[in-house]
Amino acid sequence: MIDYDGEALDYDASRGGEPRAQATVEALDRLLPRGRCTVLDIACGTGIVTRRLLRPGRTVLGVDCSQGMLRLAARRVPGGVVQGDASGLPVASGSVDAVVIVWLLHLLLDPVPVLAEAARVLRPGGTLITTVDKDDAYFVPDSDIARVTAEARRQYAPRVPDHCARVLDWAARQGLVEAGETEFPGTGQGRSPRSWQEAIQAGRIPWAGPDRMTGVCDGLAALPDQDTARPDPLYRVLALKYFGEHTRRRDSPRPRSRPHDVSDPLPPGRA
Repeated sequence: MIDYDGEALDYDASRGGEPRAQATVEALDRLLPRGRCTVLDIACGTGIVTRRLLRPGRTVLGVDCSQGMLRLAARRVPGGVVQGDASGLPVASGSVDAVVIVWLLHLLLDPVPVLAEAARVLRPGGTLITTVDKDDAYFVPDSDIARVTAEARRQYAPRVPDHCARVLDWAARQGLVEAGETEFPGTGQGRSPRSWQEAIQAGRIPWAGPDRMTGVCDGLAALPDQDTARPDPLYRVLALKYFGEHTRRRDSPRPRSRPHDVSDPLPPGRA
């Protein structure tokens, strides 16, 4: 797992910075409820997206487990962030109109506890918005890299935690239905064959693990223009609407701290 406390200061610049944050928020705004509402941003990180979600009449609360990230987020959203675990949110049940989860599910061995917590805090009629299929984003635009890596990614697909079909299957069993979908580009984030090889050899690409690493890297090394970036990734965002009554399964996680009242600002020093 990434050391987010250690990476906090350089995190935004290494993840597309302000342009990607702006593109993210424009996509989220296409799916968020209109009018007055309360939005919970799970795994808000440095708050670079959270800040842009603020609108007149829209209350936004960011939650993250990393103190390093939250120190930066607190500067961007004063009084609007709180420390907490995504699988045990410090937020009352049925208290928010929308939950946003950006680039978290793909990092988890099992996303279901986090998704269950997101559903728990939603009001009836609320919307859960999450990125899905994150690792496939680089291969939505066809390229020679997409073709060379296709078989390795196909073999790994059943293990992808944020696979759209997996998220939709869970949602259907929890009384959530698909309510919309959109996408946005990762401007300037296209990778070259050489950069892919470096990432794979560093162990950062799960679908190219030790059993596939040599074959995939050999295929990438044979491609022309080794240092030329291929098309930018295209990220997929899914909206799910909750219509049923909230029920907590006995095996679902419970909040690990006193629920935060999202209508009130955080006390000084809380972040």
